[in-house]
Amino acid sequence: MSSDVSSAELAQLPRERWPRHIAVIMDGNGRWAERQELPRIEGHRRGVETVRKITEQCANLSIDQLTLYCLSSENWKRPQQEIDFLMHLLEQYMIEERKTIMDNNLRVRMIGRRDNIPDQVLAELDHTVAMSRANDGMWLNLAINYGGRAELVDAVRAIGDKLASGEISVDQLDEQTISAHLYTAGLDDPDLLVRTAGEMRISNFLLWQVSYAEIWVTEKCWPEFDESTLQEAILDFASRDRKFGGLAL
Repeated sequence: MSSDVSSAELAQLPRERWPRHIAVIMDGNGRWAERQELPRIEGHRRGVETVRKITEQCANLSIDQLTLYCLSSENWKRPQQEIDFLMHLLEQYMIEERKTIMDNNLRVRMIGRRDNIPDQVLAELDHTVAMSRANDGMWLNLAINYGGRAELVDAVRAIGDKLASGEISVDQLDEQTISAHLYTAGLDDPDLLVRTAGEMRISNFLLWQVSYAEIWVTEKCWPEFDESTLQEAILDFASRDRKFGGLAL
């Protein structure tokens, strides 16, 4: 499907058929680099360029929220040299993308645990989040040192503390209580979950939040993901009949 065809179809698509929240598992940076006979770190560098491009496209399309799986809690098992480079890229992104973030009226939010992330990286991240706080455009949610199971553990601990103190009672516990104690509290659940590099796994990403998300997988690695690929994902999403456990009318 050509970019021109995709753009024309998107323009005719009723807004109620569009996803409001897109979550992306950005996979395949290393594989892409290896296929190009480049170091793995070059794949991560190209991946950052794709982040910039797709973030701007989503903002231009007036998508409400974009959540990117930047660094999983399992990624710390990678070679230290690669981890160090990822931290450097993250710090660099937080500094260099501030103009893009402000020009596109983005609101930045980090979801994940702060431990293990170097202090200087956290400082730049916090500065960017603070800078964008007054914006009222698309939410750009960066999942960093994120794990879906860890998120649920942290939520249970927080709820347990409130139960122990009497702030809430057992009969007040419901799905809204759990959602309000997740890293994503206050955000809508994703409508569309995109995964690159052909992998058919959720990989511990937004386990609670993607319960009813439509999943779309592309064989393209993240550095190859472009505007036409995103358009294709949105068009496919719009073609689906979302019943949420009910029957089609």
